Amino acid sequence: MTSPTKVSLESELACLAANMQDCSLRTLFSADDRRFDKLSMRCDGILFDYSKQKLTQDILKRLHQYAVAADIVGWRTKMAAGELINHTERRAVRHMDLRAGKDAPLEVQSVLTRMHRISDSVRDGSWHGYKGDAIQDVVSIGIGGSDLGPRMVVRALSALSASGNVPRVHFVSNIDGADLAACLSQLEPTTTLFLVVSKTFTTQETMQNAHSARAWLLQAMQGEQAAIARHFVAVSTNHRATSDFGIATENVLEFWDWVGGRYSLWSAVGLPIAIACGFDNFKRLLAGARNMDQHFINSDSELNLPIVMALIDFWNSRFLGIDTHAILPYSQSLALFPAYLQQLEMESNGKRIGRDGEVLAHPACQVVWGEPGTNSQHSFFQLLHQGGRLVACDFIAPGQPDWRLAGHHHLLLANCLAQSAALAFGQNEDEARAVGVEEALLPYNIFPGNQPSSTSLLSDLSPESLGQLIALYEHKIFCLGVLWGLNSFDQWGVELGKRIANDLSDYLLAETDKPVAADKRLDGSTLGLLRAMRKLYPPGRE
Repeated sequence: MTSPTKVSLESELACLAANMQDCSLRTLFSADDRRFDKLSMRCDGILFDYSKQKLTQDILKRLHQYAVAADIVGWRTKMAAGELINHTERRAVRHMDLRAGKDAPLEVQSVLTRMHRISDSVRDGSWHGYKGDAIQDVVSIGIGGSDLGPRMVVRALSALSASGNVPRVHFVSNIDGADLAACLSQLEPTTTLFLVVSKTFTTQETMQNAHSARAWLLQAMQGEQAAIARHFVAVSTNHRATSDFGIATENVLEFWDWVGGRYSLWSAVGLPIAIACGFDNFKRLLAGARNMDQHFINSDSELNLPIVMALIDFWNSRFLGIDTHAILPYSQSLALFPAYLQQLEMESNGKRIGRDGEVLAHPACQVVWGEPGTNSQHSFFQLLHQGGRLVACDFIAPGQPDWRLAGHHHLLLANCLAQSAALAFGQNEDEARAVGVEEALLPYNIFPGNQPSSTSLLSDLSPESLGQLIALYEHKIFCLGVLWGLNSFDQWGVELGKRIANDLSDYLLAETDKPVAADKRLDGSTLGLLRAMRKLYPPGRE
């Protein structure tokens, strides 16, 4: 029997989506009292409930057939085998190798050993600055994935670094001088160590911040160049540039072109995590991700959590027309997780050109955003409840608190459950009357509900469970890229703005307007704004 094609399945799924438009989540739950049992699954310490999604088992069956037609398993095999699936840059995608434990490549194990040495020496006070003082503050300078990843994890695991006399870890990424200046204002040069994270050691934002930090240090050290070797570590592949900067060879940690920035926290880019939380906890993070890798690689599609999550998102965006996706962690420690996922998903799949070089028939990738609960309930949840727009939601909650303060966690979990239920089922007129709403106020107290959501309940927020969670979303995003037919691992859209910014930077520094006026490529708006900016901040002020 011939397997259904993507085209035929798209037609079937479009018909099922049309039928679903008039079907409410109330109806779906009323029709099946075992809906939760059928539409939830467990993977190690994660319980994933997707029973509040607007789909049925029949729809899910068709979606799994679509996954077969899109060859998710084949692409998964190619990635695991190290094939060059990032075809536009002719690179393999091997971030899973970074957390492969004893099976990791020797080059990875070598870097991990050096990370262990550096992180331990900084934490135990045996790493001394140029004046002989122990390090009290570590500043990680990077941008994009090399900043968002470790910054998010250090925040998420902050309970592990709250006790003991360990250095404080800070992050600087924005080229706006306010970011670095505000950080440096809190620090003493003699007790500060900088980590400069740039694969090429040419990234504009990172290198401007790094050179400014270098100047700040040298000013305090009366220009002693030898101080650089005791106060700077680099994560880079450009050894000539790091040497010219003054960083000692033994303090340069490599990572490789088969590691994309947004997948790099598992590499030497994660050194701030090891310093903040301890290298043993960094290894636990890697082990948790490794567990999810094994589940993703070895589990059948129907029982494969990343594949199921990807199919749900594909259904919502491609067939239900839901183009925005809220990430709602009910954990203050995961406050940066939505921002991390913004980059991970939208830089990976925010594209219009497929692997075949043709424009996609439909827009790929939802707009990803979010904030932690319960703060978000007092922010944008009004729109979710009564704004008239469909928004897919991911609720994420740890079953146990990472910070133990009596009287808090049960309230947090209660709010998580209440909001997902209220979004799904809303409140009708009779229910509003039953709770005492006045007749004149009834229209304002009707909540349509029918907002689709999933809930991931973690056993706790340990390094292992966090590693699992991050890897889960990584693999989901990869599967979504396969379903859309695009390459999730390049990011050409980022490069255009960089190139234009380099040209405009030169114009802002030019002594006269002549080179600006002579450039016929500049549009009227940009030209006008350039001239206004030059008046507000004339050349020569640097």
